[in-house]
Amino acid sequence: MIFNTGAALLDAIVLSVVSRDKEGTYGYKITQDVQAVISVSESTLYPVLRRLLKDGCLESYDKEFQGRNRRYYKITSTGIVQLNMYKREWYEYTLKINKLFDGGYQND
Repeated sequence: MIFNTGAALLDAIVLSVVSRDKEGTYGYKITQDVQAVISVSESTLYPVLRRLLKDGCLESYDKEFQGRNRRYYKITSTGIVQLNMYKREWYEYTLKINKLFDGGYQND
């Protein structure tokens, strides 16, 4: 994708990915799911996870997997509210951009 992905969009994408599993999901899986949609490095995503934890949008817990602890992330009620706000904003934004691309907003 040639368009830059800002912090708010990354937050929205990560919240969306994490929200798909009620029990939460682990960091590497989040990275793989996000990378399936946009080009972003792991080193970019882990600060996003830390920020969302700090803001109370995610919570984390460790769970043993094959003899090692794996860190899981789970969306909180605050995160659900934030994700819903991002979805509304994204919908309105894309409507406006699509209208512009389709020739709208010419002396409206």
